[in-house]
Amino acid sequence: MLRTLPDPHHLPALDPRVVQADLAGRLGAAPGHPPRVLLLYGSLRPVSYSRLLVEEAARLLIHFGCEVRIFDPAGLPQPDSPEAAGHPEVEELRALSLWSEAQVWCSPERHGAITAVLKNQIDHIPLAMGAVRPTQGRTLAVMQVSGGSQSFNAVNTLRLLGRWMRMITIPNQSSVAQAWQEFDAQGRMKPSAYYERVVDVMEELVKFTLLTRHHDEALVDRYSERRAALLKAEAAASRLARASGAAA
Repeated sequence: MLRTLPDPHHLPALDPRVVQADLAGRLGAAPGHPPRVLLLYGSLRPVSYSRLLVEEAARLLIHFGCEVRIFDPAGLPQPDSPEAAGHPEVEELRALSLWSEAQVWCSPERHGAITAVLKNQIDHIPLAMGAVRPTQGRTLAVMQVSGGSQSFNAVNTLRLLGRWMRMITIPNQSSVAQAWQEFDAQGRMKPSAYYERVVDVMEELVKFTLLTRHHDEALVDRYSERRAALLKAEAAASRLARASGAAA
C-alpha cells in the first residue's frame, strides 16, 4: 500500500549552496518530531509522471527533515462500492491521513481536470470519522503534470478539494508541462525552472506545516460547531431532566 522511494537521499538537481537549513529554527517554530507528510499521485501507468514528481517531492521533504509516506493507489476500490467497506487499502489510506500533518496531491491533467485515480483517493477520506477529522487543519501542497502546454486546471481543482476538506492549502504550486521531457531515463527530474518550483513548493509546505501544526485545533475551531455542540448538550440535559421528573 506504500511506495518504496528509490534513492531517497540522492538529489542531483538540487543546488545545496542555496538550500535553507534548519527551517524550524529560522521560523522560531516549536520543536517537535519531524513533520509527517502523506503524498498522493494520480496515475497507474507503469511510467507515471505524477508518481515520479511525487517521488522528487518526497526526496526534497526528507532533505528538509520530514518523514514521508507515498500511498500506492493500485488496489483501491471505487468509493461506495460493496468491496470498499472495510477494504484494507481504504483503511490504510484513512490511517495515513490521520497520521499526516501535511499532504501533497499531484495529478495528471486529463480532459482539463484531475484523474479519477486521484479523486478516488480523496473521496475515500471522509470529512469526519466520529469526532476525528482526518484532513482538517493539515497543510496541503498541490501539483500537476501535463503532456502538452502548461495548464493550471488540475491544481485549481485540487485547491477546491483542499478547501472543501478544510485543509490549509499553501499559496505556491507546481505545474509541469510536457512532463515526458522533464525526466531522464532513470525517472529523475532534470535541472530546470520546473524543478526549482518544486523545491520552492516543498520548502514552503514545510514552513507552513512547522508554523501551524501546534495550533491546528485553534485554527479550525468554529463558532458554528461550538454552538451546535452547546445546543446538543442543552437538549440532552433537557431530556435527562424530563426523564428524571417522570421517574419521580
